[in-house]
Amino acid sequence: MREINVEKLTDAIAEMCISINHDLSDDMKCALDNAKNSEASPIGQKVLGQLEENLSIAKEKMIPICQDTGMAVIFLEVGQDVHFTGGSVEDAINEGVRRGYTDGYLRKSVVGDPILRENTKDNTPAVIHYSIVPKDQVKITLAPKGFGSENMSQVFMLKPAQGIEGVKDAILKAVKDAGPNACPPMVIGVGIGGTFEKCALMAKQALTDKVESSDENKPAWVLDLEREMLNKINATGIGPAGLGGTTTALAVNVRTYPTHIAGLPVAVNICCHVNRHITSII
Repeated sequence: MREINVEKLTDAIAEMCISINHDLSDDMKCALDNAKNSEASPIGQKVLGQLEENLSIAKEKMIPICQDTGMAVIFLEVGQDVHFTGGSVEDAINEGVRRGYTDGYLRKSVVGDPILRENTKDNTPAVIHYSIVPKDQVKITLAPKGFGSENMSQVFMLKPAQGIEGVKDAILKAVKDAGPNACPPMVIGVGIGGTFEKCALMAKQALTDKVESSDENKPAWVLDLEREMLNKINATGIGPAGLGGTTTALAVNVRTYPTHIAGLPVAVNICCHVNRHITSII
């Protein structure tokens, strides 16, 4: 049994909040750079160049890469041989978010009640997903999610008979409905299977997968679906910032799970061009 004081969670999360809101992850930088080199539209190339310039300025001057610094979404994978000490894990996570967003001068975007709409003034609480895994480490993945793209996400409860073509239609519908509102080029997270809530969770998790290296252990049909949908989405012509071009999406990441004989749930969680995600292991 390994003991971990919850203050380690707080310190790690505070640092992660500041880091990922000021500097894009390496896989996203690479994807944007590749997109700029392959974009066929002059306007699209200009927009992508402006996005890269914005990233450079943000890193140099330590200002957020986007004014919407998001609602903190945290995936906490806890080794079953870990024992937390020093207080509440959830309180420690939220304290890390509070410190990160306060000390980093990041925009506070969370309201404490969905109807009364009073700002909590420190961007807490976070949305936290826990899972128990083998060994004695704790893996923290932080994905601050802006709502320009979050609001464009959709869940489809398809009939099994709609099959793979129904899945493709659902993904394309969500992207076309989003259009320029999701700040393209987008990253598309897709969850297929499970239940209503499981497919949505998988779609959100899929956004944290690396955009330039799909998991070759996925079934062949999933890899084919990712490639086909990326091509179809980029053929819509929406383009960078919605101004036209061949780069509407940088990646389509799909996760799957077994489901009921009577259903085919599909969730499409869209993220903007920053697609912030960062991981730390304690």
